[in-house]
Amino acid sequence: MKTELNTPDFIFETSWEVCNKVGGIYTVLSSRAKTLKENYGDQLVFIGPDLKKADANVDFREEARLLPSWKKAAAQLGVSCRIGRWMVPGEPVAVLVDFQPFFEQKNEIYAHAWELFQVDSIRAYGDYDEASMFSYAAARFVQAVVEHCLKPADKVIYQAHEWMSGLGMLFLKHNQPRVATIFTTHATSIGRSIAGNNKELYAYFEGYNGDQMAAELHMDAKHSIEKQSALHADCFTTVSSFTDRECKQLLDKPADVVLPNGFENDFVPKGGHFSAIRRKARRKILDVASALTGCNLPDTTLIVSTSGRNDYRCKGFDVFLESMAQLRAQLASGQGQNTEVLALIEVPCWLKGPRADLQQALEHAGKPGQWRTALPNPIITHDLWNLSDDRIVRKIWELGFRNEQHDRVKVLLVPCYLEGNDGIFNLPYYHLLAANDLALYPSYYEPWGYTPLESCAFHTPCVTTDLSGFGQWVNQELKHAGELADGVKVIHRDDSNFFEVAAEMCRTVRLMLLLDAKQRAALRLNVSRLADKAQWKHFISHYYKAYDFALRAAQQ
Repeated sequence: MKTELNTPDFIFETSWEVCNKVGGIYTVLSSRAKTLKENYGDQLVFIGPDLKKADANVDFREEARLLPSWKKAAAQLGVSCRIGRWMVPGEPVAVLVDFQPFFEQKNEIYAHAWELFQVDSIRAYGDYDEASMFSYAAARFVQAVVEHCLKPADKVIYQAHEWMSGLGMLFLKHNQPRVATIFTTHATSIGRSIAGNNKELYAYFEGYNGDQMAAELHMDAKHSIEKQSALHADCFTTVSSFTDRECKQLLDKPADVVLPNGFENDFVPKGGHFSAIRRKARRKILDVASALTGCNLPDTTLIVSTSGRNDYRCKGFDVFLESMAQLRAQLASGQGQNTEVLALIEVPCWLKGPRADLQQALEHAGKPGQWRTALPNPIITHDLWNLSDDRIVRKIWELGFRNEQHDRVKVLLVPCYLEGNDGIFNLPYYHLLAANDLALYPSYYEPWGYTPLESCAFHTPCVTTDLSGFGQWVNQELKHAGELADGVKVIHRDDSNFFEVAAEMCRTVRLMLLLDAKQRAALRLNVSRLADKAQWKHFISHYYKAYDFALRAAQQ
């Protein structure tokens, strides 16, 4: 006989990335909102930081008449906030809290956190203070609502995402133990730091001690919040079995429930609209590349890309560039068809702004696609503050990419957030993604892997590795290692096979070059079918299990 799951009356989710597009957690929350709201309506509430800048929180719409009693209760507890809607599918309730006033109490808050939870903030630096004051303000808001606006019998879930939300969750659990707390780590701070510091995470995995590595890598404060949040939450969750193993080793706590990340098809245009978006974006990409390089890139150009957070090693940008260098050498030697390959690296860097010379070239060109001379440094679309010091730029130069007429493989760095207003493409990221023929994500450290999942959702075949949670899910779903014919190629990666991974990626691009239009269309169909299996409607049941687990623990 099936045990009926406990269900909450209210769900509060807090993250630095609510109404603040900075990384993959934004996609997790925003794409899942519609599915959850169908069940919980306005009892689903997201809490994010009020950043108070003109270019921040742009997808938030304030509604002055929404939940005024909540706003009043929060003010009585010292929290100023704005309440409205997060303008993503489902338009859930969103609360932006002003965390700046709590900086005056910072030392007292940290001292209290040490006394109550042994959270060590002594060696904190960087974004620690800002994130901690935000999480404290978010939790104070929920405490005020629970104490003054909800009924005593209401079952309340508070889900905190990443170490940035952990401190407030700990205080809320202490002050209102009837609130069922869930702490979700999408990647441990220590695991990411080990990988990002060029240490071999996997070869010596069982020998790593989280506390010891936190001290060595000066991550004590973030690790301390993360570990104590995992240990104290009513339900501790992470995003893949891969990361669960990491949590057990580095945080001394395995996950209670694993919450794989899904996607919502409402983000994906349908039918003729999708085809029109793809055509327009391909034309724009080829025009930009042609204007930069002075070469007329034909419509038959194979467009490949990689993208993600600016984490050079973890995201595999080093492997991507090496594979493009191998491909360039093979095609230059006469191996393969006479086809152009355009490789895009779409990753936010220290952006100065759009290149004025490129804007002028695009504006004053005669017929679209008619270009005469290359612009200086034709490997980048925007200006950077630190051009000569940027790691990706330096690697492109080091590998000898010049994007000259005779180069069969041309590489472009697109160093900005693609939100439709970058000054060069002026198209959103998803439109440019749809224009690709193949996407390449050779990650070294990737707890889940939203970029390949997004690629699948937008009908673009892709490559990932078995060091990503998504790659492992694909292999489990297919019951064999994913191949290009499946729509997702999953390459084995470990600490010592860098060049082998690059060679396998190069081989996959070569296979793509051999396919005709009909075969490529069949691939796009296969990959979209695989993406359908990763929709939130299939994965949301894991969240219901986590709610049940947390509510039972809180009741005890």
